[in-house]
Amino acid sequence: MFSQLLNYRGHYKTSDSVWTKRAVVFLVLLTASWGFAQSSHSRLSGELQGRRGGNHVDVIIQYTVSPEQKHFDKVMGKGGAVKADLRGAINGAAFRVPESALEELAADPDVLYISSDRPIQSFTYSNNPDFYEQAVFAQSAWNQYSGSGIGIALVDSGITNNGEFGNRIVYSQSFVGTQTTTYGHGTHVAGILAGGGSNSNGANFKKTFVGVANGANLINLRVLDQNGASSDSVVISAIQKAISLKSTYNIRVINLSMGRPVYESYVLDPLCQAVEQAWKAGIVVVVAAGNDGRDNSQNTNGYGTIAAPGNDPYVITVGAMKPMGTPDRSDDLIASYSSKGPTLLDHVVKPDLVAPGNLIISTLASTSASLYTPSTMVPTNYYNNLGNSSASTAYFKLSGTSMAAPVVSGAAALMIQKTPSLTPDHVKARLMKTAYKNFPQYSTATEPTTGQTYTSQYDIFTVGAGYLDIQNAMQNTDLASSTVGSANSPTVTRDANGNIVLVKATSVIWGGSVVWGTSVVWGSSVIWGTNVTGQSVLWGSSVVWGTSSMQGYSVVWGTSVVWGTSSNDASEATAIETGGEN
Repeated sequence: MFSQLLNYRGHYKTSDSVWTKRAVVFLVLLTASWGFAQSSHSRLSGELQGRRGGNHVDVIIQYTVSPEQKHFDKVMGKGGAVKADLRGAINGAAFRVPESALEELAADPDVLYISSDRPIQSFTYSNNPDFYEQAVFAQSAWNQYSGSGIGIALVDSGITNNGEFGNRIVYSQSFVGTQTTTYGHGTHVAGILAGGGSNSNGANFKKTFVGVANGANLINLRVLDQNGASSDSVVISAIQKAISLKSTYNIRVINLSMGRPVYESYVLDPLCQAVEQAWKAGIVVVVAAGNDGRDNSQNTNGYGTIAAPGNDPYVITVGAMKPMGTPDRSDDLIASYSSKGPTLLDHVVKPDLVAPGNLIISTLASTSASLYTPSTMVPTNYYNNLGNSSASTAYFKLSGTSMAAPVVSGAAALMIQKTPSLTPDHVKARLMKTAYKNFPQYSTATEPTTGQTYTSQYDIFTVGAGYLDIQNAMQNTDLASSTVGSANSPTVTRDANGNIVLVKATSVIWGGSVVWGTSVVWGSSVIWGTNVTGQSVLWGSSVVWGTSSMQGYSVVWGTSVVWGTSSNDASEATAIETGGEN
């Protein structure tokens, strides 16, 4: 699942749901001169430009300096009110302001950018249960490592402890007030991360459901409501809290199984800036890619659908694989709903890697949870020799990139327990280099409800650097540069002949040595050699977008972002989250 800052099911979604509010078409034109010499108009995000009515709007204002009380007073002097002080994560805060004040507030030379406080949701998709821990060789580490002593901040819909987590939920805070209804997404993600398997362990059980880092401590930061929805400012507040608690609980990993559409470059996006601050504070940030890989509403075949903040080059962005109901990874396939790169506007190569995310059985918060439906129920006799076909009250299944992200977060915790000195860039680089890279060129999947088929191509924008391999990652001793950002995901561009090529930057490790060469990290099957200037040419680019006269080409490679009516509407988002894919 992928909670889109609503729960990739709707608004701020989790990786298991889908963008829902796309009926209105937004066109954001971003000029090349959006630096510090901006006009007041260009300091407003596209959806705020031209709004001068009498209504109030929720916004996030980022400043070029750390804002002081005088900056807040100026906003309040224009009839605004402070919603959330976000200075612990970004140089800014969330406000509610009159539309009529937007242009004047943007004219302040200390203002960098004003954007809407956008909705976010989880990314869940849900069908037959799969063997995620075997597929990524998690058991190879469990004799020595469990993530013990490592704190993982779970920014999600909250965790209900049904006995699976013992006393390892060391801190809890809700940023959405008291919720009378349980959503269920956060507890499921927590089970994948750090479930202890207490409800499926013993002589009568044929399958025990344990998390990848089943000894790690959990910092429970609730940002999604009972519908899986949230907003930028709420999620940023939780990230800010995780940063402030880093030393207290040894928080080394943040898991974000959620996101929302991309509205501007990551350089200006407040949500992206918040995750960067966490990364720079020494916390590995793992983000679900999104569940829009089937979206062809812009004729892109699902390319260019990576959600924010997964579009940020610092973070580890994770797509979803299907373990196919077997413990052997050789038959595993990409989930057709898994969002694909490159990122809009910035053309960053994403996802960074893929992990199991389809039909994953994990911890059930409550039988009254919103996501607990007939399609997500698991029969007790699936894992209990003494059970029957009645639905389990301890576990259920969900699907989506929301489920894939915590597999990688758990792997990061194991690596850090083994080698506490690892930086976020060290972890990211090792995970990408050691990922399994043997894939078919294409695969076809069928949507269980509609019977519609989807064909996936295994290129760099679909599977990234490959399929998570915990055993290889734990054994690897290669160290990337200790410079923050040295493992930033690269960007791509088009050369004079129309080839899609990787852009080499001197500040990052990729391609800079034999150890971190492009073919080593991404595999020779997606790197087809070099052009005349020595740039790595990627496989499959002409198949994906066709010629420059086609709509999909301009959407992926243009300088604007267009949101129309998505082919993945609310009902399909829910179907993905709760039904998965065959």
